[in-house]
Amino acid sequence: MKQHQPLIIGNWKMNPTTAVEAKTIVTSVKSSIKKFAGATIVIAPPALFIREVKKALGSSAIALAGQTMHEAPVGAQTGEVSAGMLTAAGVTYVIIGHSERRTLGESDEQVNKKTVAALKSKLTAVVCIGEKDRDSQGNFFMHIEAQLVAIFKDVPTARFKDIVIAYEPIWAIGTGKTASVEDVLEMQLFIKKTLTKHFAKASAAKVRIIYGGSVNADNATSLYASGGISGFLVGGASLKPADFTKIIAATL
Repeated sequence: MKQHQPLIIGNWKMNPTTAVEAKTIVTSVKSSIKKFAGATIVIAPPALFIREVKKALGSSAIALAGQTMHEAPVGAQTGEVSAGMLTAAGVTYVIIGHSERRTLGESDEQVNKKTVAALKSKLTAVVCIGEKDRDSQGNFFMHIEAQLVAIFKDVPTARFKDIVIAYEPIWAIGTGKTASVEDVLEMQLFIKKTLTKHFAKASAAKVRIIYGGSVNADNATSLYASGGISGFLVGGASLKPADFTKIIAATL
């Protein structure tokens, strides 16, 4: 029996091009999931479309996420958005440390600062971790442990429940490659073991773990059923309402 309610997050990245297209996608998703209950569904549109998507959602239970944020509350940070801005726009989740942001130079220290800032603004932090590749000696596990320790620095254990760890092996993002069920289960167990090692077991158990990395309608069922995860961080497939709906259905 799963410990946590399924959580499925659609990360639209820099898609679509217009607000009209964004509203069309979210309206279709909103309509197609009416028959589902028992899952938390979140959509992370581009920042410019958050308010338009919020209007299109109306009274829907679908929540909104920011795709990133700056750790400072205000200031001379051209092009950035703060946790407070996201909250004011109706956002309740924020993705932090996505591999595409880390590739641009986002460090573990910045990820930690953003996580702490997000929690202060009462946002649920969806923090991404993952390895670039896997070596036969298993050294990549040390990389994952270092990321985890950095994330939870200065985070009160009472707030662990407001952090979601999104395991996204970088070699599987946008490549069509997917971690095997065995890979995902192994990493899920390692994440739990690492959190228990460094923090109180009861607090560690509150952290939800989801998977991201070329998730689609075909592999979602087996990954969710046997991977030990609590849901998915979905990329390209979340822009296709029919596929996104099938992924949601795979968790119920």
